[in-house]
Amino acid sequence: MQTVVVGFVVAIALLAAPTLAGAQTLKDMNYNPGVLKPIDSTLKVKVGQKAPDFTLPSISGEKIRLSQYRGKKNIVISFIPAAFTPVCSDQWPGYNMALKLFEDHDAILLGIAVDNIPALYAWTGQMGELWFPVLSDFWPHGAVAKKFGVLRSDGVSERALFFIDQKGVIRDILVSDINKRPDLEYIATALDKLDPQ
Repeated sequence: MQTVVVGFVVAIALLAAPTLAGAQTLKDMNYNPGVLKPIDSTLKVKVGQKAPDFTLPSISGEKIRLSQYRGKKNIVISFIPAAFTPVCSDQWPGYNMALKLFEDHDAILLGIAVDNIPALYAWTGQMGELWFPVLSDFWPHGAVAKKFGVLRSDGVSERALFFIDQKGVIRDILVSDINKRPDLEYIATALDKLDPQ
């Protein structure tokens, strides 16, 4: 009888474990890497040139190709260093509040991280729904970040934004201090540069 009771108690504890873990907030789950070198890469692209094309898997299961938006949408690429880190977990949900700003400039946002699909899926699930595609640059590791020149020496990407017009031309670039979220005012100004002149 005692063995049955102990077994029952263990079974209840195991069933309750996911609930307890699910009660954690995203903030509790984040890994804090501490203060990092602000910028640790050299750009390989510049304003005025065509953005290098790429195809990456998204957490929704579809493959996204940069050139699929050519002639249809302006594009903002948001590279972030890593899932489950404090600044990144603050940055992308902030773009939900700025959705109208992107819509007003006929722009799609593409979120890119070097994490794998399962990690990005779990992380964005904790953040809540994002309106933009989240893409994995995991394999070959950081290949797209490397093309743009924002892959850091430690294997994560810079916190960087690329503003690309409907012709596929880069109109603005912001490589931010990795320890800080990019300024929304800068994003608004850069989006203005994407509008037809």
